[in-house]
Amino acid sequence: MNYKMVVFILGWILKIESVLLLLPCLTALIFRESAGWFFLLAAGLALGLGVVMTIRKPKNTRVYAREGFVVVALAWLVMSLVGAIPFTLCGDIPSYLDAVFETVSGFTTTGSSILSEVEPLNHCSLIWRSFTHWVGGMGIFVFMLAVVPLLGGSTFNLMRAESPGPVVGKFVPRIRDTAAILYGIYLAITILECTLLTIFGMPFFEAVCHTFGTVGTGGFGVKNDSYMSYSPALQNITTFFMIACGINFQFYFYLIARKFRQAVKMTEVRAYICIILVCVTIITINLGDFYGSFGETLRHAFFQVGTIITTTGYATTDFDQWPTLSRNILVTLMIIGACAGSTGGGMKIQRIVISCKTIKKELGNIIHPRYVKKIQFDGTSVAHETVRSTNVFVAIYFLVFLGTVLLISVDGQSFETTFTAVAATLNNIGPGLGAVGATCNFGFFSPFSKCVLIFNMLAGRLELFPMLLLLYPSSWKKYN
Repeated sequence: MNYKMVVFILGWILKIESVLLLLPCLTALIFRESAGWFFLLAAGLALGLGVVMTIRKPKNTRVYAREGFVVVALAWLVMSLVGAIPFTLCGDIPSYLDAVFETVSGFTTTGSSILSEVEPLNHCSLIWRSFTHWVGGMGIFVFMLAVVPLLGGSTFNLMRAESPGPVVGKFVPRIRDTAAILYGIYLAITILECTLLTIFGMPFFEAVCHTFGTVGTGGFGVKNDSYMSYSPALQNITTFFMIACGINFQFYFYLIARKFRQAVKMTEVRAYICIILVCVTIITINLGDFYGSFGETLRHAFFQVGTIITTTGYATTDFDQWPTLSRNILVTLMIIGACAGSTGGGMKIQRIVISCKTIKKELGNIIHPRYVKKIQFDGTSVAHETVRSTNVFVAIYFLVFLGTVLLISVDGQSFETTFTAVAATLNNIGPGLGAVGATCNFGFFSPFSKCVLIFNMLAGRLELFPMLLLLYPSSWKKYN
């Protein structure tokens, strides 16, 4: 383990967070809120620590896979611990553990909250909650690599450790240029949605907060009822952008580069759209006259399917009151998740497709033992390493899922609440069912269960392996 390089990178992360904390400071200045001083204090603390940790650049700047995974896990944890400080200091979230839960939920774009009400919060706290979604949506290191010429070729191990999906590639030869392209697309979508929400009547501050939550597929809002009190037009705009941000961003790169054939060939995107349309159709039929009219039912079905499969977590209705079939479809979508290379969470469509093709191949081998067939994805053969890593991920995913269900069951909540609380946090969704439904919160869990759910949020956002390697003793051994 290259400890000096790990410390150096964490120092840069803290310096970047100090700059990010200036947004709530500016918001406090605009709305004349004294709570802004606490965010400024946290920014100063992050900057001071960051400067001390980066005074001297290590001679050995190589970042191998081991360091990449460990430093990514540590970075997300450190940013959350520092980002939670102003919530507690200003009194909006008096318990520091609750503040850490809220901040981790923000950076991991989960959207699960311990708050029963958000409207009493200071404007600077509201903007920071939502802004953490935007930063965490594309990734802390992707942002850092886009603006800081840090490590040269070694940065690919950092991006691979943080980026969601079984395969991480480069759009262009230089990894820094790839990060810049990603954030360029991300920023363009952000500006477009914020503009449309403002045009259609949403106050600018609320439009900014909800855009951060939508584009980052996080789900933190500024109203206690989430999206229920907004107009159908605003709900429809948000539905479109949630679904759009659940698509692999490589699809948009192909469109910009006019590589339309490659864009159309993306199996994952086609499967993603098909799943959404099929689920919306089934839920709309299952709901029947639940909302009185077909148009109203279709709108709620589209919004809730969009918000769950993309793991955003907004709500236009209390879907916990829906029929059993519709609720079970939503729970299934929690696990499936969005596309790889998007801001969404879950297992990812790409893994689901590869797993289904693997099962089909194995069944075929039983019938025709001598028949050799490779798994195809987007017109090319899937490498054995990718298939193996997908199978390992699925196995670990369900082990972690079942293990954490057992751990938080000590709180004595119902199976529905316990199961969907784990599903909501491990898949970075936000709301679940039962006591953690769309109109409820996670504040009633014990401190132990909150720590388990914090681990789930971080593990889910970082695709399990970085957080597990953080707990693996061999990860910390020095190189010979």
